[in-house]
Amino acid sequence: MRRSKDRSIFIALCVAPAAILFFIFMVLPTLNVFRMSLFERGAYSPTETFVGLNNFKVLFQDAKFIASMQNTILLIVTVTLITFFFAILFAAILTREKIKGQNFFRVIFYIPNILSVVVIAGIFSAIYKPENGMLNSILSFISGRDVMILWKDQQMVIISIIIAMVWQAIGYYMVMYMASMSAVPADLYESASLDGAGRIAQFFQITLPLIWTNIRTTLTFFIISTINMAFLFVKAMVAKGMADVGLSFMYAQKDAGLYGYSMAAGVVIFLFSFLLSAMVNKVTKRDVLEM
Repeated sequence: MRRSKDRSIFIALCVAPAAILFFIFMVLPTLNVFRMSLFERGAYSPTETFVGLNNFKVLFQDAKFIASMQNTILLIVTVTLITFFFAILFAAILTREKIKGQNFFRVIFYIPNILSVVVIAGIFSAIYKPENGMLNSILSFISGRDVMILWKDQQMVIISIIIAMVWQAIGYYMVMYMASMSAVPADLYESASLDGAGRIAQFFQITLPLIWTNIRTTLTFFIISTINMAFLFVKAMVAKGMADVGLSFMYAQKDAGLYGYSMAAGVVIFLFSFLLSAMVNKVTKRDVLEM
């Protein structure tokens, strides 16, 4: 009994510093955001006026906020589907097929993930350049005529951001899925081949079910990170006001001195991400298969 108690005290002392820091720098600021969303406060004024849920009432009638959340949802859905489709596809090809230089492809695909958003924004700004950018040059070569698409114009800006975000994320998740697929016993594939199952059938009946836990976990993390990454790409790539997402709208209100209104937007985005994660976990839940 004494030994068990000492062990519990030791574990508590080890965990305490991290728990205290988490409470101070994560829990308290989050609670303060909820508190400030109920007040109206100017940029440089220390005084606060309690307005209750009025900030939220105005927020849900704000056309700019609604448009920014629509852009956020569009990016989450589109970028997630495209990224995970190609990440799983490339991982399956590089794992199952006998391709020379697999490690080389892992490194090449992973490089975009280690680049900062500013660097990626600079690369794609050069690619999207209307006059002599690589993308328009390729399209001009294929079509046989000069193509002058304004990729960062109002009508194309979301597509441009989607391309950049997908390019940045595919390699990271591909490497993760390659690690999971490599752990699948080869005997299962050999047995399936003897039973007449082709590569596609093996993928859906063996590979996908056995790595589903990994897919489910990474899917939740990716959706959460996409909300933040969308903001970073918009800030780094797009001219102000050209395309807003939820977080860029929130920061714009803060810069305008509407602190309470900005915090209300932050609360809505927080609750949206939390509910979306819970929904994804619920929808993707299934029995765990063991190898």
